[in-house]
Amino acid sequence: MKKENIKGKEHKKEQEDSKKQADQPAGSANGEPGNMTEEQKTEEEHTAAEDSGKGTEGTDINAESDKIAAYEKQLSEQQDKLTEANEKFLRLFSEFDNYRKRVNKERIEFAKTAAEEIITALLPILDDLERASQNAGQQKENDSEQEGVVLIYNKFKTILRQKGVEEIPARGAEFDTDYHEAITHVPAENKKQKGKVVEEVQKGYLLNGKVIRHARVVVAN
Repeated sequence: MKKENIKGKEHKKEQEDSKKQADQPAGSANGEPGNMTEEQKTEEEHTAAEDSGKGTEGTDINAESDKIAAYEKQLSEQQDKLTEANEKFLRLFSEFDNYRKRVNKERIEFAKTAAEEIITALLPILDDLERASQNAGQQKENDSEQEGVVLIYNKFKTILRQKGVEEIPARGAEFDTDYHEAITHVPAENKKQKGKVVEEVQKGYLLNGKVIRHARVVVAN
């Protein structure tokens, strides 16, 4: 009777142990959270820390890449602005240089035009002095007044020459409408004389290479 009681108690204890094991979490049987050793806990914490570090490192790399991209975009925008400003400066410089050249040219042309008007107005006086000096040379008497006229005429011619005034070649030259104005035509004495100026009625003049008065001539045909 006692043996049967002992067996019954043992059987009952086995049933209770089996029930306790069945009630434990699934992971407890493998030594997880419920019955985890210190070594397993340390290893799991280390693994978790590594996983956490990897996530932080990836976030830092992405943030750094975004910063670099933003800097490159800003640098590109600044370079575009610099290029635009440089092109604008070159255009302004070119326009200013053209303006300066045009103003200088107009100033020179104005100076020439102003001188042309004055010199053209003085040419009749030069003609009168020339005729007076020729008459003085034809007279036999040596008069101081006649010498003075010749002196003034020569001085006047020298001053005009210094200002760029030149006589247009006429007598014996080929007739050229750019420099000569034919007031009449006469028969040529020979073939060589044909088309040439045989007489100069009024002298023509150039001012710095520009005709300010055509030479009035007689041409042989």
